[in-house]
Formats: sequence, structure tokens, C-alpha cells
Amino acid sequence: MSPSRSPGKSPVSWTVAAILLLAAIIGSLWVPIYARTTPQIGAFPFFYWYQLLLVPAVAIVSWIAFVLIRPRQGPARPPAHAADRPDRSDRTQGR
Repeated sequence: MSPSRSPGKSPVSWTVAAILLLAAIIGSLWVPIYARTTPQIGAFPFFYWYQLLLVPAVAIVSWIAFVLIRPRQGPARPPAHAADRPDRSDRTQGR
């Protein structure tokens, strides 16, 4: 059996999501990118504010990847009306 994928999601969506997540992982794990002290913002060297900005950036990238690959929702069902539900009042009154 082949692994089931979410219906309607193209391989392009999966590829874009994988590239976004891979870029986020590389940006946080490849230390030579941010292993320096200049430029500074106030008293903070580069490696501090780079990682502080990386946290919300990775959260946003992860959300975008999730939106790209999440399963589609089916058509919304109309809410059940009170008239359609069985009356349970006669069962609960005997207790």
C-alpha cells in the first residue's frame, strides 16, 4: 500500500513546505551564520538578537508550512436543529 496523502495537496505544496522548514532548521543550526559579535544593537551582539528574531521567524515559517499541507476541511455541516434531536426529557425525569 502506498502512504496516503491529503487529497488535493500537490507535490509542490509539500516541496515548498519542506524547503521552508529546511531553511528554518539550517538558519538555526548552522552556527557560522551568526557566530559573530558585530553588528550590535545597543548592548546586544549579533548572535543574541539574531536568535531572538529567529524564534518568531521560525514560528511563522512553521505556521505557513502547516497551512500549506494541512488536510482540507470537508463541507461544513449545518447545525442540528432542536426539532431534529430526539426528546430526552421523558428519560431523565424518572431519575
